[in-house]
Amino acid sequence: MPEKTDANDAALSFDLTEQPWIEVLRRDGTQDELSLREVFAQADGVRRIAGDLPTQEFALLRLLLVIAHDAVEGPRDIEHWSELWSDPQCFGRVDEYLDTHRDCFDLFGAETPFFQAAGLRTAKDEVFSLNRIVADVPNGEPYFSARMPTVDRLGFAEAARWVVHAHAYDTSGIKSGVDGDARAKGGKVYPLGVGWAGNLGGVFVEGDTLRETLLLNLVAADTGGLRFEPADRPAWRREPSGPGGAERTPTGVRDLYTWQSRRMRLHADSDGVHGVVLGNGDPLNARNKHVVEPMTAWRRSEAQEKKHGEALVYLPREHDPERAAWRGLASLIADRAQTVKAGSDVPAFLRPGVLEWIARLVTEGELPRGFLVRARIIGARYGTQQSVIDEVVDDHLTMGVILLHQQDREYAQQAIDAVTDADEAVKVLGDLATDLERAAGKENESPRAVARDRAFGALEGPYRAWLAGLATAEDPYEERTRWQCQVHRIVSRLGDQLIADAGEAAWVGRTLPTKQGSVWLNSALAHRWFRARLGKCLGHPNDDDQPSGAQAPATADSSLKVHA
Repeated sequence: MPEKTDANDAALSFDLTEQPWIEVLRRDGTQDELSLREVFAQADGVRRIAGDLPTQEFALLRLLLVIAHDAVEGPRDIEHWSELWSDPQCFGRVDEYLDTHRDCFDLFGAETPFFQAAGLRTAKDEVFSLNRIVADVPNGEPYFSARMPTVDRLGFAEAARWVVHAHAYDTSGIKSGVDGDARAKGGKVYPLGVGWAGNLGGVFVEGDTLRETLLLNLVAADTGGLRFEPADRPAWRREPSGPGGAERTPTGVRDLYTWQSRRMRLHADSDGVHGVVLGNGDPLNARNKHVVEPMTAWRRSEAQEKKHGEALVYLPREHDPERAAWRGLASLIADRAQTVKAGSDVPAFLRPGVLEWIARLVTEGELPRGFLVRARIIGARYGTQQSVIDEVVDDHLTMGVILLHQQDREYAQQAIDAVTDADEAVKVLGDLATDLERAAGKENESPRAVARDRAFGALEGPYRAWLAGLATAEDPYEERTRWQCQVHRIVSRLGDQLIADAGEAAWVGRTLPTKQGSVWLNSALAHRWFRARLGKCLGHPNDDDQPSGAQAPATADSSLKVHA
């Protein structure tokens, strides 16, 4: 336990290398708190980090990766990585590394407090509520928390976790103007944007243990498309942060994963942390950081190219809370050639660098073709000018690394096309819902949205199971056919239920115009159109799916117009 002392006395100490503070889930299902030394020493018995929020897990994993990169001085290349992968004691050098930099991992160090600026203060010596760094109570607005409406005090371990999280995901908005920050005006500094990780649609690869997870995300320095400068180093091996910030370019992942986007100083006594000073730190724009940031997908922005007069601009591809991970599979596994639009030789999207790295490992035979990994996606959705966190995204996809094989793209293409099968089938179900509404003389779009949501929910579990088994299939094309049949069964069942629930007005129907002339649209004809469209989009049309007397329009929206 920390030594007993008065608030902010230099003798107060909480050594993160020795004191437990990182929450983990062990392989046997129990939870624990471990120190930095213990996390690496026991990584083979730990399933994963278990943060207070998923975003905290992402931030802490990146911290551990930096320590691993620095301690092993690499991996320099794929051969060096292979040696680490096969060595049960691959993190043995971490202890010596933490000994060397121990002073920088003291939460209350006099000169280099961990991830803080020593002596940071406002002109009036104000100390603010811990709500400013605890993300589940952003700026006094309760969120995901039993601590309502304020956070009065934190234990040292929890405070340390939120310090790491604040640098990664702190909200934007006006901050305290700290003494010595030239940007301060009237005791305030104006918005700098969210913490660096808050810009990302975070992606990392999970193995069966924390040891595997760390190694799978430990990208080698000779990886193409990423820049690793010899001078790349983490925050604790740089000059201590003072008030204010400096504009510079990140030197690599060690620098970026520990980017000091804020200036902080905790206020504490022997009973815990009771306040914080929080100001802006080092600014960093998101344009074209794909050369140093491997843990997100990227999208080309022609608007930013025009605005800044640059030939090519890529921005992080954020996660959509409304769209499950499996529906965005292409952004994770499609290589550059598969994202080039017609008439262009420039990729519209870039998959995460960490998945490019996994692709290299499987292509060069370091990972067996049937090896399963979980692609975890974690991100924050901000609201009200990025001043609050509205939602946290946490999802995963279990898949075989064969989907990332650079010379064997059939598996990945069939997995991507299988998502398209689901999307098209769900669209057909939505058309059925619209047809039934119009047959009943209604113009309500809500049933279409409800039907689509229900279909995606019904397809999600089967797709995830199908994707996990794809790696062991001998013929990916046969597996795709099997998936199409499964989608047909699931969506057909949902369509039959819509018909059964449509009501008498839809059963009777009414006359509506189509491109081919007027038609009496009722639930029976809507059902036949549905069966025809579904068979067509899934590549298995049956003779009895085709309606007689009227050709099924391509979509209800484009083909049916209701008379006033």
